[in-house]
Amino acid sequence: MDEQELKNKKKIPEWDLNKYIAIAVIAFVTICSCMLFFFFIYRYHGLTAYWQKLVAVLQPIIMGCITAYLLNPVMMFLETHLLVFLQPRMKSEKKAKKTARSIATGGALVFFLLIIFVLLDILIPELITSIQGMAASLPAEVNSFIAWSRKTLSGDSKLAEMLGSGLVTFTNYMEQWLQMDVMPQINSYIASITTGVISLVKTLFNFVIGLVIAIYLLTSKETFIGQGKKIVYAVLPPKVGNHVIKTLRITHSMFGGFISGKILDSAIIGVIAYVGLLLMKMPYSLLVAVIVGVTNIVPFFGPFIGAVPGVILIALAEPIKGLYFLIFVFVLQQVDGNIIGPKILGDSTGLSSFWVVFAILVGGGLFGFMGMLLGVPTFAVIYYLIREIVAYVLRRRRLPEDTVDYIRMKDIDMNTGKVRYDKKE
Repeated sequence: MDEQELKNKKKIPEWDLNKYIAIAVIAFVTICSCMLFFFFIYRYHGLTAYWQKLVAVLQPIIMGCITAYLLNPVMMFLETHLLVFLQPRMKSEKKAKKTARSIATGGALVFFLLIIFVLLDILIPELITSIQGMAASLPAEVNSFIAWSRKTLSGDSKLAEMLGSGLVTFTNYMEQWLQMDVMPQINSYIASITTGVISLVKTLFNFVIGLVIAIYLLTSKETFIGQGKKIVYAVLPPKVGNHVIKTLRITHSMFGGFISGKILDSAIIGVIAYVGLLLMKMPYSLLVAVIVGVTNIVPFFGPFIGAVPGVILIALAEPIKGLYFLIFVFVLQQVDGNIIGPKILGDSTGLSSFWVVFAILVGGGLFGFMGMLLGVPTFAVIYYLIREIVAYVLRRRRLPEDTVDYIRMKDIDMNTGKVRYDKKE
């Protein structure tokens, strides 16, 4: 009997305490995560207010990081050429690198401020002149547009009359709005302007601090990068850390290539638009060209967004030239989309046209203009991560990774685990 009891005892499995502790910890973390998620949803508006306050506090640092990121290619270009000049002329290589970095950082900052100054020096006088000219000539231009429309649509008197009465009604409404609504509330507008001026001064102050932060970041960027890597490998296992660092490098490549490429592309389009508008003797050429160049930063929809205010400005002055401008913008968009853009940007994101439109619409709907601008590279990174995860899982299951195989497949054989294709294929 003793031997039989011994055998029965051996059949009873031991109670694994570590296993149940692990299950309990996972269950506890899951419950806490669900509660935390519910709290975030329930307190959404409160969190939004705290987030906006945090962003306002961190505004100088955010400005500094963005400025440093944009100026880094300029600084690297200057530093590379300065090192070639300084290294043979200095005894210490370390001193040559430090001197080159300091001069390159200052040069990049001067280049950035010079671009801002030139743009403001060109744009502000033109904007003031355009607004003054529009305010003085708006009634005459509206009457001229009505006369042109009546002459053009003389065969359809009803349509011409409707268009003319609509413009007259709009003009009368604007005059009444200025007299009845704007003038009585002038005090509140002055208070709003004062608040706006204070906000502008604060933003300029934060911008100056941001420039100082950008200088520190550019001067010691290797140190900050090294500290970031140290934290990653301290928190994560080496294998996971390698994947994180690789993903960050790809993110930098996508964002850097896309943003710098789009800025260069938009600058070229703005110059071409200005030259084209001057040759066609369009009114408000510089102002419209700046609008076209700035809005071209937004992928796909940018040229069409910029065309709307341009058409309104030009059509009010000379109606027929508004149509010419539309044709010009359409041709310019085709040249940019098929020739200039691909040459500068290449396939920096790896996204198809559908996903580009998807990213712009979702980013713009959630975050406005900045969402439209950064939605494409952000979604490109998300797309890359999903693609890598899917590829990893398929490799673990010994299934093909190429999408073409799944287009042609029928199903997966449950016995062999291999893909089966339709006989017609």
